[in-house]
Amino acid sequence: MGTESEGEPGVRLRFFLPSAELCQYITTYYLMEVTPAGGQRLVDYLHPEWGNLRFGSNDDLHAAIGAAPLRPMPHCIAVGPTSVATQFSLSRGRIWGIGLLPLGWLKFIDAPAKQFADTITETFSDPAFGNFVPLAETLFAATPDIDAEVARINAHMLQLADKPLDDEDEVTRVHSALVDASVSTVAKLAELSGMSARTLERFSHKAFGFTPKLLLRRQRFLRSLSRFMLDPSLSWLSTLDYQYHDQAHFVRDFKRFMSMTPNQYRELPHPILMAAVRARAEAAGQTMQGLHDPGESG
Repeated sequence: MGTESEGEPGVRLRFFLPSAELCQYITTYYLMEVTPAGGQRLVDYLHPEWGNLRFGSNDDLHAAIGAAPLRPMPHCIAVGPTSVATQFSLSRGRIWGIGLLPLGWLKFIDAPAKQFADTITETFSDPAFGNFVPLAETLFAATPDIDAEVARINAHMLQLADKPLDDEDEVTRVHSALVDASVSTVAKLAELSGMSARTLERFSHKAFGFTPKLLLRRQRFLRSLSRFMLDPSLSWLSTLDYQYHDQAHFVRDFKRFMSMTPNQYRELPHPILMAAVRARAEAAGQTMQGLHDPGESG
């Protein structure tokens, strides 16, 4: 059974946990249903996160990563791990998503994470995502049926889970160290991962998409943004992760990851993301996919 949350009128979000066998690879399945009054286009900004697969019932979604202009999206897309915000807009439709952990990217995607970092790819156009074409072709029936749809997604992922995967222990060890809020340097991350700094650099590109230094920087930013999204009445100063030296340090990171200042972000409406953060926290125990601890999977 899923956890449901409503954002702006006409916006409904539901989050579902995968089967226990899949929890080390997938954070959640999620469904966004949008039917705003008057057909208005809703706009929001998604923070940096790990990879996702999204399946739409129509072609109404527009999106862009970073400073790129919004463009129409195909029905089915794969989004690599991101280090900048994704702007998106839509006026109607149903979109299913599969949130992949780094281990899940290596398990289900036939390409290193770096190859698709900060990119959006049509699943039908790239063989790296060929495993998901059958799901894209059968997910939606003539009449929406949420229980049947999430069952189809989960069954499909279970079929793919038989694929053998090297480096599972190494990915989990690096990922666990990465989400440890006490880890603030690449040297410490390498020590906890049992790798040299050079090996960790290569491994991070393969499994996580970015350098260890950028990943650590992204984590402290997400921890701070998460506190604000749970309680937007907070001042930015009160949300700062302990690794920030001062507010100016945080502002630099905010501009890097969201392409705007904190106050510009606060002034924007968030018709979808505020509700998504709350529903995701209730369903999966974390507000954001990027903060999910692999040690708590299953």
